[in-house]
Amino acid sequence: MFAANISRAEAQARSTQVRVESYDVVIDLDPRSTATPEQNFLSSTRVRFEALTAADTCVNLIADAVANATLDGQPLTIDDKTFDGEHLFFYVEPGEHELMVASTMRFSRTGEGLHRFVDPADDRVYLYSQFETADARRAFATFEQPDLKATFRFTVIAPEPWTVISNSPTPGLPEATDGVRRWEFATTERMSTYITAICAGDFHVVHDTYDAPTGRRDLSIACRESLASALDAERIFETTKRGFAVFEDVFGQPYPFDDYAQVFVPEFNFGAMENAGCVTFRDEYLFRSRVTAASYEARDNTILHEMAHMWFGDLVTMKWWDDLWLNESFAEWASHFVQEQIAEQYNTGVEVWATFCNQRKTWAYRQDQLPSTHPIAADMYDLEAVELNFDGITYAKGASTLRQLVAYVGLEPFIAGVRAYFVKHAWGNTELADLLTELEASSGRDLSRFTTEWLQTAGVNTMAADFDVDAEGRFTRFEVRQSAHPSWPTLRQHRMAIGLYNLAGDKLVRSERLELDVDGPMTDVPEFVGMSQPDLILLNDDDLTYTKIRFDERSLATLVAHAAGLPTALARALCWGATWDMCRDAQLSASDYVDLVLRGVGVETDLTAVSSLLMQARSAVDYYAPREERRALASHFSAGLAELLAAAQPGSDHQLALARAFSASVPDAAAAAPLRGWLDGHGVPDGLAVDADLRWRLLTDLCRVGAASEADIAAEQARDATATGAEKAAGALAALATPEAKAASWHRAVDEDTPNETHSQICAQFMQLDQDELLAPYADRYLEVAEWVADGTHGWGGRSTTIRQHVLMLLFPRPLADRAYLDRVQAWLDAKQPNDFVRRLVSERLDDAERALRCQEAAH
Repeated sequence: MFAANISRAEAQARSTQVRVESYDVVIDLDPRSTATPEQNFLSSTRVRFEALTAADTCVNLIADAVANATLDGQPLTIDDKTFDGEHLFFYVEPGEHELMVASTMRFSRTGEGLHRFVDPADDRVYLYSQFETADARRAFATFEQPDLKATFRFTVIAPEPWTVISNSPTPGLPEATDGVRRWEFATTERMSTYITAICAGDFHVVHDTYDAPTGRRDLSIACRESLASALDAERIFETTKRGFAVFEDVFGQPYPFDDYAQVFVPEFNFGAMENAGCVTFRDEYLFRSRVTAASYEARDNTILHEMAHMWFGDLVTMKWWDDLWLNESFAEWASHFVQEQIAEQYNTGVEVWATFCNQRKTWAYRQDQLPSTHPIAADMYDLEAVELNFDGITYAKGASTLRQLVAYVGLEPFIAGVRAYFVKHAWGNTELADLLTELEASSGRDLSRFTTEWLQTAGVNTMAADFDVDAEGRFTRFEVRQSAHPSWPTLRQHRMAIGLYNLAGDKLVRSERLELDVDGPMTDVPEFVGMSQPDLILLNDDDLTYTKIRFDERSLATLVAHAAGLPTALARALCWGATWDMCRDAQLSASDYVDLVLRGVGVETDLTAVSSLLMQARSAVDYYAPREERRALASHFSAGLAELLAAAQPGSDHQLALARAFSASVPDAAAAAPLRGWLDGHGVPDGLAVDADLRWRLLTDLCRVGAASEADIAAEQARDATATGAEKAAGALAALATPEAKAASWHRAVDEDTPNETHSQICAQFMQLDQDELLAPYADRYLEVAEWVADGTHGWGGRSTTIRQHVLMLLFPRPLADRAYLDRVQAWLDAKQPNDFVRRLVSERLDDAERALRCQEAAH
């Protein structure tokens, strides 16, 4: 059972009982206030609300203890019946009420509630909140559901040296009294509990302003002092200001909050979080080592994604998590749309939709072909369902569908509908139907079919060209054939383009482009009849819709020989994605896919594509090639990368990407000699900076192949005495090819209360190829811990969602997943009948392994 679950039915019932007006919250972080200041803090809440009917109701509160509580000035009895560790129950008559609760709360080390972190670089303390989906109750008493909006007034008592940041502008420096300051923030607008925020600690803060048409807005960026040298504030502020300018213009609505703080925090479980006026980001986005342009573009996109939420999510909020997809999909679509507008206005050279196609849609296509696929508009019946659906369908498929909707209704009507939606529902809560009403009004189109086909059904369609040619090579018939997986058989209406490309030397030139509606199993395209068959037919050209595509024989041959000759990064992205789909579907061998990548990756201009292709080729080698051929293909891939690396321009992004991929590709200790040389400063390619992050990559791969020791890890950690260094050291130890290291790492992952980012590194590096003998005992132990997670035993009942996901997803023994083991896992699922959470995650790993076996068998 999901810890501290809340069901949709419970939330709907409470919405009929109460209307919340305001919260006054005091968070006491003075270490002298509790006997256990490293574990606990004090919280007091005064919440004013109206009871709409006489009712037994409750507030949500996850606390170590409740010191006292009063309702309308009368004390409430605190016992096991009135406070169960998750709820504080009480009875109310209709009318206005005031509830006051004082409690002792617990700091988190796994990224939920109020997370506490001590920086090993300088022993400074940092706290930050992460309240989505329902963890404000870990900091103060709440009516914890998104439709019970209220105003918030936060007061934070903190040690004198600290800075405190919240949803309202940070007040002027309060006077210090007895070693603490009392930070009193102004009352917010009405908002949901999950987007409230508190960040406190010895932050390094940089300030700027944005001059909007509606007035000046204060901007700030905060990070740990130990990362101040990595803070490129000028670029972050530049992206922020450009984003505000486009969003305010497109949405026709000024930024709704008073200031905009962006806080980079450690041990964060996600990329970022859209707290109103106080966005938190994982501080890995502050690059302490050299990264490629793709990393900066990804960070820019994340900044814009969270900014989009200030309107869509914070100003207007979903009633319940059924519309999580719309919240995230809209921000995903809007961030790419605005990034495209910025690229065009400032000539940045970023090809936004190519990046989206290369990375985000690949994620969606994979998720949509798992047994756990679900409609975009999923049934979010409780918080466990919500937590499981922060996935590629909710984000990337949903954004792809919105892009299809834009193509269907037209950009201008779409924007007009969104503007009307913001005006009508500002500071309120909505459902999908509210947005569709405005889009139908602005476009004049009936969207009921779109909703049914795209939002309420699962699965991805596949498109292929079906045609005949005459003796002269001209089309006598041309149709688009649409198909679907039998388990998800919906055939949808697609607005898409078809491009015809012909070779001109080594270049492919688009000679024709036709945009049309594809509907049903076969769609006739009479416009192409009489035209000569081109060298390449590219369905879904310009990537308007969400579909897999297949190539005819001539087109595939052209693509294999001339993929780099396609004129745009987006056209190449479509082809890269299609060939990867074919490899995963056992229609293109792993060896052919690897050769295709080796031919094209060195000249691909989109660095996101470069990174994706290199990772996908590695997966093809490791899992899709027949086992008896894998080592030979691995050596071939590694040798090919070495050649590309030698030819790469010194100091270029390609050189760095190839160096990382080469490190990950080395198959054994003998082949890893260059990595040891680079660590020691010998034989380093000209222009390649062997900085902290690259050193950890090299060392971890040396550990993987048995060419490094625990002493090497300890020495590197001493060299990099930072939080990141400690986390990477834990990962390197997990990769180490010794039984002692495996046992210690498994213990930290499964039995100890390990901080979330360290836990992630351990789990991600534990299961390595070519360590079969070392890993064999852990195949059974994986099923054992999966049973503990399902039953909530051995301490797993209270573990966070993130920690449970790490174990079930990353510790699955995929390197050992032969037919016999997969049969055992399936038998365990059938016999155990675990809860939905465990069944879904284990089944997804099982499906990945089954797909790999199908690819291996097809190659014979």
